[in-house]
Amino acid sequence: MIKKLIRKILGTKSKAVRDTNTPVVLGPEAHGIDPRLLSNNAVRVTSTLQEAGYEAFVVGGAVRDLLLGVKPKDFDIATNATPEQVKRLFRRAFIIGKRFQIVHVMFGQDLLEVTTFRGTTSDNAPKDEHGRVLRDNTFGSQAEDAERRDFTINAMYYNPANQQVLDYHGGIEDIRAKTLRIIGVPEARYREDPVRMLRVVRFAAKLKFAIEPETGAPIKVMAPLINNVPAARVFDEMLKLLMSGHALACLQQLRKEGLHHGLLPLLDVVLEQPLGVKFVTLALDSTDARIHAGKTVSPGFLFASLLWHQVLEKWTAYRAAGEQTIPALHLAADDVLDSQTEKLALQRKIGTDMRDIWSMQPRFERRTGKAPYKLLEHLRFRAGYDFLLLRCASGEIDADIGDWWTAFYEGDEITREELIASVHAPREGGGGGDNGGGGGGGAGGPAKRKRGPRRGGRNRGGRGGEDGNANSPAPAHDGGAD
Repeated sequence: MIKKLIRKILGTKSKAVRDTNTPVVLGPEAHGIDPRLLSNNAVRVTSTLQEAGYEAFVVGGAVRDLLLGVKPKDFDIATNATPEQVKRLFRRAFIIGKRFQIVHVMFGQDLLEVTTFRGTTSDNAPKDEHGRVLRDNTFGSQAEDAERRDFTINAMYYNPANQQVLDYHGGIEDIRAKTLRIIGVPEARYREDPVRMLRVVRFAAKLKFAIEPETGAPIKVMAPLINNVPAARVFDEMLKLLMSGHALACLQQLRKEGLHHGLLPLLDVVLEQPLGVKFVTLALDSTDARIHAGKTVSPGFLFASLLWHQVLEKWTAYRAAGEQTIPALHLAADDVLDSQTEKLALQRKIGTDMRDIWSMQPRFERRTGKAPYKLLEHLRFRAGYDFLLLRCASGEIDADIGDWWTAFYEGDEITREELIASVHAPREGGGGGDNGGGGGGGAGGPAKRKRGPRRGGRNRGGRGGEDGNANSPAPAHDGGAD
């Protein structure tokens, strides 16, 4: 009655209220899951728990992906065993988490997350002034656990032993209808955990599902609640969003739902500038392509790309105020990273990688003497080079610079000498670099042709080819893999 009354007041149409205490049980013929898509270790964990007398199921996104015919990247297990009971059954098992206690079970490098069924009673759980649950380790039944999950498509349980799927909230129907629907009253669920609003965006973009109207309606109004979430959690969710293989679609959905403010400041402004939108689009498209191809992606490269036009704007302003090229770039990087660290808790290593990539850009203008050879030895050369190619492809700087570096990177010693000899030193005053970033390219007269230090044979570009592809020209916009 209460649910019907709420829906009547809101003036929305929804599916008939179902009995959420009793699941719909689907056998292999009904759900069509291919058992070969399961991880052997996931089966091992569920069978070990079941043999010890506990219930155990593959749950969440893994079941969703199995139903969509996709091999899951991660397998989560749900059980009625407590974290301590789970830990005793496995040699390498570790209890982690403050807000929710979970168990990580390790098999070599394979990590499986095991959670105890959650209870629905959280009235006594600590909450902040906005209603966000701070800590809650109340255990309960499987039906209660299903009700605690965020979306209907993530609230199904698969038992590898009998190949049955248990569906409490119509997840199968929503998967078939390509609909993303939150469980419970959306406003209350977003208030409990505002990160759910970011998850709505990620799943909708990744799965190409429509957001059910009741689920989407409160997001724009409640978006400011994201500011109350610890920065580290927001960063983790943003990283999942950007590494989903559908990063550009996710960012576009973020803007559509009004969730971009405060996450990546000025991103909406950047995406409205012709060069900015082209640069970001190229970076995200190449990142998506690498993820779909099973290649690695550097978070540092990704965030360096997203924030580059903010750095570029500040860099230009500092130089106009009289700062030299390199100090101006460092000041611009400091400004941008300081503002982002407050919002996203960027990890120190990621911030260092971003600085390295940005600070290399003026050095690509120095194409005389020993400077190109020294740059090839830079630990992050490959990422900086890929970033340079993005700048060329977006029209920010002359494409000839990227072509020169591609020829230098893949060339043998003689070719490299000829390339250096073909570059005239900048005129007196150091103003000859493309994009005005030359500072330090060397002044006075054309470069003399001389043999550089012996570097070995073709494509031995120092330590640059870090992603295992050093023996071929780096593909433009490859995502800056380490």
